Amino acid sequence: MEVRGDESTELVVEEWSGSSSTKLCRTAIITASSTSSSIAIRRSGSRFKQLWTRILQAFVPEGFPSSVTPDYLPFQIWDSLQGLSTYVRTMLSTQALLSAIGVGEKSATVIGATFQWFMRDLTGMLGGILFTFYQGSNLDSNAKMWRLIADLMNDLGMLMDLVSPLFPSAFVFIVCLGSLSRSFTGVASGATRAALTQHFALHNNAADISAKEGSQETLATMIGMALGMLLARVTIGHPLAIWLSFLSLTMFHMYANYKAVRCLSLTTLNCERSSILLLHFMKTGGQVLSPEQVSDMEHVLPLWTTSWISKNPKFLHTRVHIGVRVSSLNHQEMTSLLHSARSHYKEAKYLLFEQKGTVSIVMHKDSTAANVLEAFLHALVMENLDGKDRSSHLESHSWMDKHYENFILKLQSLGWKTERLLSASIIWKANWRLGPLNEKID
Repeated sequence: MEVRGDESTELVVEEWSGSSSTKLCRTAIITASSTSSSIAIRRSGSRFKQLWTRILQAFVPEGFPSSVTPDYLPFQIWDSLQGLSTYVRTMLSTQALLSAIGVGEKSATVIGATFQWFMRDLTGMLGGILFTFYQGSNLDSNAKMWRLIADLMNDLGMLMDLVSPLFPSAFVFIVCLGSLSRSFTGVASGATRAALTQHFALHNNAADISAKEGSQETLATMIGMALGMLLARVTIGHPLAIWLSFLSLTMFHMYANYKAVRCLSLTTLNCERSSILLLHFMKTGGQVLSPEQVSDMEHVLPLWTTSWISKNPKFLHTRVHIGVRVSSLNHQEMTSLLHSARSHYKEAKYLLFEQKGTVSIVMHKDSTAANVLEAFLHALVMENLDGKDRSSHLESHSWMDKHYENFILKLQSLGWKTERLLSASIIWKANWRLGPLNEKID
């Protein structure tokens, strides 16, 4: 706002629009003179641009793009494309499923169709509970991998629905398998989406990002349903066309999912990212990789898909076991653990010992998240130094004393979050203390 003139004053008011102080644009200039009662309004920009900006605000977070991480936009583009292909294929698989349960057939009974649908839903519910029980604590630590697996399981579920009419005698069994597969998708996709939303939020705007992601998904659903209905109408009665369309869209869906997770540059430390960072730091004598560089080196497919991975030095984390149960150790392993406690880890909140080519970690019952990260990195150092002339315990302790704090500070300077290690829940812990042999244990 400004005032011009000496005898006659002129008041000028500028109107600005934008949810972020760094992304404002002037939309109008209002001028009022003290000598007359007239008010002049001069608008900036076209009405179409203003309307488009308002529509866009329903689909992107407030303050976009400065309010989200740089990998948000490419991820959402690929994620929307894969979602679009999913909704198109859903129409094809649903059409086959409804045909199989007898929709449109005079001989079909309502109670029969209802029972089949009930069995399908019940299997999915039970599958979701079981999947959460066995893998719920692992979803945060491998968000990329589980995001990819979730959509692959969804593909498998839709394939089961499409195949079900071909085997009438095994229809219920096949449909239940498909529902079971999709139940894994629901749990894994929802959990990983929560982790990714926290990653994207730069201004504590996770709720806004989640809401706008819902708008994007709704739009993709509407477009996908329309295209799916058109495709189902065109291909009805042509099995070959249905299968070619379904398989082509599935291949595109898998590709789009792979590109989506490859776009992500997560800044949290999980087992694999910690291994990549530490090995590069030790190899280069103090250089730390950025989240973008580590993202290009990450293995997003499940480890069991590659048999050689356990022998690859880049995947040291596969040879480190954290949270080992003490009572499950054999006599030789227990001896190694006790020797380790007496000789090297008297004051530490963790114990390391080697067994069968791996390094196992026993966490203290009073250990913190920082202790867990330190223990894991220490185990990686020990595994990497294994086979040297000196004792791996002494060598790894020496390295940790000299370089650990510097390594953590360099990680933090590049934006890495070093508060904790994302790993499976550590259920088993232990307590230890040194004392006379005849000391009474409470």
